[in-house]
Amino acid sequence: MSKSLGGRIFAWIGKLLGEAEALLVPVHRGCVACGASYVKRNELSLCEACRASIPWILDVKCSYCGRPESCTDCRRREHQFFTQSRSAVSYNPQMKEWLALYKYRGHEKLRDLIGTMLLHAYHLHKCSEPVPSGTSSNKKVMEFFSYVPLSQSRLTERGFNQAQQMAEELARRTGVPVLPLLERMRHTDKQSFKTRGDRLADLQGVFKVIPASMQKLAEIATRCEVRVYLIDDVYTTGSTLNECSQTLLTAGTPVQIYGICWAR
Repeated sequence: MSKSLGGRIFAWIGKLLGEAEALLVPVHRGCVACGASYVKRNELSLCEACRASIPWILDVKCSYCGRPESCTDCRRREHQFFTQSRSAVSYNPQMKEWLALYKYRGHEKLRDLIGTMLLHAYHLHKCSEPVPSGTSSNKKVMEFFSYVPLSQSRLTERGFNQAQQMAEELARRTGVPVLPLLERMRHTDKQSFKTRGDRLADLQGVFKVIPASMQKLAEIATRCEVRVYLIDDVYTTGSTLNECSQTLLTAGTPVQIYGICWAR
């Protein structure tokens, strides 16, 4: 055996041994939420403690907004413009902290986590979608993701629109295309600090449609049933989703509008 051949064989054996050793030695990873080290790979990139603490919405009590308990908001029947909404998790203090890390502290690794978690809300829709009245059963369904837009000042301040990123992450996992449909006409203060009545008044006339996108939907709607899933981070009273839906429907294109939020 030549020295060159023997050297290549030994190098190949060494490579195989190295790969085998890598498979046997546990690989420690860092939890994207708390930073703790963990070994077992999982689709959410979380340690076991963080995975176990997620308050998934599994039992939907309100068929309209997707709430896991009795809903006084929807009993008022103030929402008229979207078909239904579903959320992945209940908005408890821990989920509030995760969202704050992502939105306000630039913890970009959470983008992938939240996008993966949104799959649960999308699948909840698939389990409970009502059949819209007047819809032809033999019409092909075309789905799009869209998102609640930010004002230019808020976008400049934050550097990104979390709802847009969520829609893009969910699209990457489902193959459903993202289509920007709305623009925000003016800045509004944070809705979480307002009363229900103030939210409704403050949001009136905030959004407008993007004409080119609506024209595309109108063309598709001539041959398909069009479903738009509007993405946002938190569903509180449904005021924002309802105002966005009203704006889209007022444009005259026959679409069915559904909400997908990360937390409820």
